[in-house]
Amino acid sequence: MSQIERETMEYDVVIVGAGPAGLSAAIRLKQLDADLSVVVLEKGSEVGAHILSGAVLDPVGLDALIPDWKAKGAPVSTKVAKDNFYILGEAGQLRVPNFPMPPLMNNHGNYIVSMGNVCRWLAEQAEELGVEVFPGMSCSELVWGDAGEVKGVVAGEFGKNSDGSIGDAYEPGMELHGKYVLLGEGVRGSLSKEVIARFDLSAGREPQKFGLGMKEIWEIDPEKHKLGTVTHTMGWPLGGNAGGGSFIYHAENNQVFIGFVVHLNYKNPHLYPYMEFQRLKHHPMIAELLKGGKRIAYGARAITEGGYQSMPKAAFPGGALLGCSVGMVNVPRIKGNHNAMLSGKAAAEAAFAALQAGRSGDILEDYEAQLHSGPIAKDLKKVRNVKPLWSKYGLWASLALGGLDMWTNSLFGLSVFGTVKHGKTDAQSTGKAEDYAPIAYPKPDGTLSFDRLTNVSFAATNHEESQPCHLHLADPDVPVKVNLPQFAGPSQRYCPAGVYEFLGEGAQSKFQINFQNCVHCKTCDIKDPSQNINWTVPQGGDGPNYGNM
Repeated sequence: MSQIERETMEYDVVIVGAGPAGLSAAIRLKQLDADLSVVVLEKGSEVGAHILSGAVLDPVGLDALIPDWKAKGAPVSTKVAKDNFYILGEAGQLRVPNFPMPPLMNNHGNYIVSMGNVCRWLAEQAEELGVEVFPGMSCSELVWGDAGEVKGVVAGEFGKNSDGSIGDAYEPGMELHGKYVLLGEGVRGSLSKEVIARFDLSAGREPQKFGLGMKEIWEIDPEKHKLGTVTHTMGWPLGGNAGGGSFIYHAENNQVFIGFVVHLNYKNPHLYPYMEFQRLKHHPMIAELLKGGKRIAYGARAITEGGYQSMPKAAFPGGALLGCSVGMVNVPRIKGNHNAMLSGKAAAEAAFAALQAGRSGDILEDYEAQLHSGPIAKDLKKVRNVKPLWSKYGLWASLALGGLDMWTNSLFGLSVFGTVKHGKTDAQSTGKAEDYAPIAYPKPDGTLSFDRLTNVSFAATNHEESQPCHLHLADPDVPVKVNLPQFAGPSQRYCPAGVYEFLGEGAQSKFQINFQNCVHCKTCDIKDPSQNINWTVPQGGDGPNYGNM
């Protein structure tokens, strides 16, 4: 624990992250006992500032948490009216009919939403119940108890100099202690990563797998806008280079949410996920939709894709992991928000029962059991093989095999494949540059496609430049001495925000980190082939400022 003297505040439950999981946990705790002291700490400048999701929301989590959410004015109103699925080629597309799709793929009853706005509304509900919600409060350290349990977090540390020394305006932050600490940091959270390693929570589980999701919001010609239409595509431009695909959701106000997901287990280090997204928009079907429109927002984040077999143990001494900290995305449905909310609710109920019994600081085994017997397990078990089958056999074979597996799971509750393993981590999947051909990408035209730094400006990301860089290199020599010659310096391509650059050539090469551009997607922490980059939180309030994502 840090030797810096800090003030301490005591709570029954401390929650890190004001996403759907953390806020659901807070709300459920106060529903169960209005006298519990509950605090939610959010690193974004406001609730929702760091929330980015597609999103088509399955309301099952909202129904369970706040049954009268419609009457309470939740920003969940655009019902899915039409489902489209296409396989793209470079010049055309093939519509896949809906009837052979397993029932779980049907979007009937789901809603197109901005999860940022949903989280803002959830925060309002939490505060009305008496939850303390503090945005702009990065949680930079865990506080450990005498028995080695998680006892709390350090939040609100500001004013360090760029070299890590104490600056003139230094604020040490506070220690917030809880009888239980719930971590809802989202994908690859820095505290969650530390807890998983310290308690070996992934022992016996498959490696977690990830995708990189990039999203733009466009205002389009009203005549082309079809409210409630959901379109998913696979195939071009990725082809056999990587798994992934796109989504196009027709939201309110003549807006479309267009996004692109690239599975991060791709082998060719020359692949440039951001440019694959930009190239996608030049497909005739998509270009026609966007023609005459304008892009008004951009952002990116990693997505957990390992599924049921990759979930680490979620309960640990003193607390629990929630939502994407565990990895609860249903990959074929491209949905995880409902499970995040259900996990928050389940963790809250387990913590409440423990507090009622006079316990604190122990392992919430009831929560762990609920994850593997309740609705989250039922949702994820059915689709657990879709991702590994895709990775092993490619798009076309996985459509057939994955479809068969989902049908047998839906109808009979069993899989002809058992549980397929993932094998390598995404970092280990990266091949050597000499074994793969470079990929030529067309230059962005500034109308449909944009250069990376221009698009990053639409994320409104900002970091105080005098603070220490929050992207830590285990060995500063690795980027130039290992990653550049062996992997062609993939960080300059896999980062969707232009954070990493190689300057100069040959012996004069230097590695530069432009941390001011970071949108907190954490792809670098996941995909770096040498696992040399550790993403940590910057000071509170810094990062993207998403308005409607």
